Amino acid sequence: MDWSKLARKVIEGYSLGREEAKEILSIGDDDVLALVHGAYEIRRHFYGKKVKLNLIINAKSGLCPEDCGYCGQSMKAKTEIDRYPLISKQTIVEGAKEAKKNKIGTYCIVMSGRRPTNHEVDTVISAVQEIKREVEQFKICACMGLVTEEQAYKLKEAGVDRFNHNINTSANHHANITTTHHYEDRVNTIENVKKVGISPCSGVICGMGETDDDIVDMAFALKELDVDSIPVNFLHPIKGTKLENMDELTPIRCLKILSLFRYVNPTKEIRISGGREYNLRSLQNLGLFIANSIFVGDYLTTNGQAAKEDFQLIEDLGFEIEENPYETEHQPFALSNLRNSNRIK
Repeated sequence: MDWSKLARKVIEGYSLGREEAKEILSIGDDDVLALVHGAYEIRRHFYGKKVKLNLIINAKSGLCPEDCGYCGQSMKAKTEIDRYPLISKQTIVEGAKEAKKNKIGTYCIVMSGRRPTNHEVDTVISAVQEIKREVEQFKICACMGLVTEEQAYKLKEAGVDRFNHNINTSANHHANITTTHHYEDRVNTIENVKKVGISPCSGVICGMGETDDDIVDMAFALKELDVDSIPVNFLHPIKGTKLENMDELTPIRCLKILSLFRYVNPTKEIRISGGREYNLRSLQNLGLFIANSIFVGDYLTTNGQAAKEDFQLIEDLGFEIEENPYETEHQPFALSNLRNSNRIK
């Protein structure tokens, strides 16, 4: 396969078929650099050398009744993490201000649980309204579980720019990962936020025992849903979860998966998300030739690398941080007091 030729066709509007997409996952490792080069041609055409930075604040930790096999926040998991209800409005607001100082373009307010209560929605709404008043040119993403169209409308009115709810895996593999909700529940939430005009964000977790066909299904499902942002997570197995012994990814495999999502969804934001450091390891730089977005700092219950390493990585690649109105150098992160809950004890 001439990957550069295929990339040029994709740039001109060609849509990959399923068999072409599946071939990406089955190529020999010796061909991966050519595959990545083609993916970069697509990324460069639509996003240039820009990199979007995102930061998570773990606004409500643990206490989740769902049985998702990958998640340390499930009540079914035997993990040693901090568990607490929704943090205060002021803590959320202060986190946003610190994030802005550090060139973060999108601030992700993430809550554990099946669905938010109306009181929790109101607290987030109040925080978002204050952030929008006090922090200019700053995007807010909410990730709050299953929401109704009415709740989504209120979040939109408050100023929430984006809502994340991952499909996580394929419809076929879903029951192997969780049994307490259905794949359609996730799709319905995405449709609810789209109806009210919030930018939809939905992604996947790879490395959970899925097949190549499942990964292709995920890429095409997100294309059909027409989401704006696709976080690609790679399983970071957590002790005490159902998938604690699942460790089947390699850095090369991760590059193939990222490339698949770029070729199938060429115009969309592709974000290397949870498990980036654990799975890509020394090939993180090649990942950014495919994806145009990353999380900075820690994830929900696993650690990320030091923020200064991410900034250095971007600089070394000759890339530029998007949506940064500040000319001064980035400041050291001051969010440790807000995100201690992200650390596994």
